[in-house]
Amino acid sequence: MEAKIQRIQELKKEKNAVIMAHYYVPDEVQDIADYVGDSYYLSEMATKVDAEIIVLCGVSFMGESAKILNTGKKVLLPAADADCPMAHMADTERIAEVREEYEDVAVVCYVNSTAELKAASDVCVTSSNALKIVKALPNQNIFFIPDQNLAHYIADQLPEKNFIFNDGFCHVHHNVRKDQVLAAREAKPDALVLVHPECRPEVTALADYVGSTSGIINYATESDAKEFIISTEMGVFHELQKRNPGKKFYTAGNMQICPNMKKISLDKVIASLEKEETQVEMDAELIRDAHAPMKRMLELSK
Repeated sequence: MEAKIQRIQELKKEKNAVIMAHYYVPDEVQDIADYVGDSYYLSEMATKVDAEIIVLCGVSFMGESAKILNTGKKVLLPAADADCPMAHMADTERIAEVREEYEDVAVVCYVNSTAELKAASDVCVTSSNALKIVKALPNQNIFFIPDQNLAHYIADQLPEKNFIFNDGFCHVHHNVRKDQVLAAREAKPDALVLVHPECRPEVTALADYVGSTSGIINYATESDAKEFIISTEMGVFHELQKRNPGKKFYTAGNMQICPNMKKISLDKVIASLEKEETQVEMDAELIRDAHAPMKRMLELSK
């Protein structure tokens, strides 16, 4: 392990590279990253780093997002086959249909989506800024893609807007069930329930707090409570335990694991830096079209 970490440090210096990792990747990968965060944080930091190479330890849409925001930089995905099923759970044909049907519509694209979907949208959002951005939009009609659960969570807080729902979902969060959360709460009655808004509405309704991955970490850290039931991907437990060694964290009752996020390893980070064969390559026109809604997201979330 030490030899691998040393090799990564050598390669970073040699290649003028920076490593970014999502909270859902394996613990040891989070530990060697220069920046660890959720989708919004990684998108924001990608615009600020001055390294020549960005090694994005996450799934494919994250690598695409980094490339869209940094066309002049080389973006490497250590696990090129690490994909997000939800990122594909919408299509441009349906977007066109909705635009035809509704005059005053904004297509709001969750950043957990392909570059093609971003390019066909008006603005991108993350779970941490979706409410703020959608609320600020002048449009009455909102077509929210691809995640239905985050869409319902935002729609419940903005009754003045008309939401058109898509049927996409994150399988990790969608598979957390109400009965599991209730059983976990019964087993740990002193624990607060912290839920990601990608979970089903009946699960978010049980939460003491609903928020993004970073939001969950910050809430648990600032809370006086000592026990928490966490309804998001289990990779977040690493950061939770690092920040809160005196607190206890439990799952909502199932193995909340994203197999694609777990494909990233130290060996793959080393190989990607050594060979530079896992570059994110995109058509210039697609980058240009997808950049506008990404840039609008960063502007509206300030």
